[in-house]
Amino acid sequence: MVAPSSDLAAAAAPAAGRLAAVQDLARLLRLLFEAEREFVRTAPTLIPRVGAPELKYLLCQHVWESAGHARFLRERGRELSGFGAGESVRPALRRLFTEAVTPADADVALAGFYGVLKPALLAAYRHYLAVTDHLADWPSKRLVAEFIADEERHAREMARYLGSAASGPWATQLAAALAALGGLLGETAPRPLPPGFVWHQDASPYRHPDTCNRGPYPVCASVFGHDPAEVPIVRPWLVDPKTDARVVRIMVYVWLLMELDAVDYLSTVFFDTPEAPFDLHHDLARHLWDESRHSQFGFRQLPKLGVDLATVEHSLDLYVILVRMAPHERYALMTMEFEAGSFPTKAAVMDRIRELNDFEADTLLAFDRNDEQNHVRYGHRWLPEIMALCGETRPVEEFVRATQEKFRACAAQFGGRTPHGLPPERRLTGEKILRLVAGA
Repeated sequence: MVAPSSDLAAAAAPAAGRLAAVQDLARLLRLLFEAEREFVRTAPTLIPRVGAPELKYLLCQHVWESAGHARFLRERGRELSGFGAGESVRPALRRLFTEAVTPADADVALAGFYGVLKPALLAAYRHYLAVTDHLADWPSKRLVAEFIADEERHAREMARYLGSAASGPWATQLAAALAALGGLLGETAPRPLPPGFVWHQDASPYRHPDTCNRGPYPVCASVFGHDPAEVPIVRPWLVDPKTDARVVRIMVYVWLLMELDAVDYLSTVFFDTPEAPFDLHHDLARHLWDESRHSQFGFRQLPKLGVDLATVEHSLDLYVILVRMAPHERYALMTMEFEAGSFPTKAAVMDRIRELNDFEADTLLAFDRNDEQNHVRYGHRWLPEIMALCGETRPVEEFVRATQEKFRACAAQFGGRTPHGLPPERRLTGEKILRLVAGA
């Protein structure tokens, strides 16, 4: 039986009211999604600015976990009436997170994120749990409870890196901007900005640093070369079957440690693509976390083989060159040139390492290779999208070739500028690796 049109009209009015409870909670889930998404967009700007590798690794992990939170929130939200079909972020929220990246001092910026914004996100999740029904919204409740545990762990993990800036003037500035929103969920009454408040992003828009920070570790232009008296990774030795496999193992661990340069320059792409689809940033976050894990392979394994990390210079050339190129160019070179081009050499290295019956090294290199294959797939999926965001209309293949040429020109202009941080007698070199292996 079909209801008369008059009955349908009468039923339409209260329809929204029947789902009011669902829509109210869906709106909060949407705001949580937007906050996590903005953290993923902006927090990576901290990575090239902070120095300690362990802190860089931790930030990469937090960005990846936040991307996971956002993805689950979006998927759950799409099951509920009122979440919305798009992925746009409220301009006021974007302005708050954009403000957070502006301090020139990395410690101050870190304190803003982890002393103001992350506690606000934790409070927002707790507010959601307080207003949701334990049975009706059980799927969301279970997810949010897990995210709260992650946020509490993030705070514990970051506590040792936060100094006095966590309660300094910048924290006051950012807290005022947050209070003007009424919190990330609008759970408190908005407060007017204080008299004289100035948005730093208007006065001094953020730009990526010209070089990345490696804290206490010595730096150089590149760790690759042909002279064993100068560099630790001697290119011909990597593929020479006469090279001792133990030497190859140390050199490849240095190579893996140096994937920290990929961490630093990939982290710049998020902020430079604010209108990217969320799934693009989600996969960039996974890519970033993978590269940080690869770097940790070297960071953790080299000391076990007798290498003093204080003697290993960190190469900066790739960051210094790529940060002067556009985001779609950086991403094209990373996925279509550096990673795709590394497979033949890494395959030969894996075969040599297998001679050592070193299960741990075999495992780490196998996961590195698997991850890099995924990254190249990401490149094929997302490079056309990033090109479109940046207004690039050439075919992908033509653009990649042109970008390779541009990289060579930029390398000639900006590469090789970072002097050795240590003299040859103190830094790790190929010759020293030979002696280390001979004495093992």
